[in-house]
Amino acid sequence: MVLGFSIALIVFSLLLMLLVLMHKGKGGGLSDMFGGGMQSSVGGSSVAERNLDRITVVVGLLWFACIVVLGIMMKVNN
Repeated sequence: MVLGFSIALIVFSLLLMLLVLMHKGKGGGLSDMFGGGMQSSVGGSSVAERNLDRITVVVGLLWFACIVVLGIMMKVNN
């Protein structure tokens, strides 16, 4: 069980790094390649950027949950 959560933590960590790097900074980001660079005249962020934000938050929450579960499992096993 610990091995499974450890593997999940590694996968979520790598995915989280990739998602954070895809966000647009001051000069643009990798999200421009997927349509995030098209700005509307309304001034809001694009749909691709908002979806990327949502996916990043979900993966971050899953990453945090893996850490909490692993911590609890390690404490119970000792």
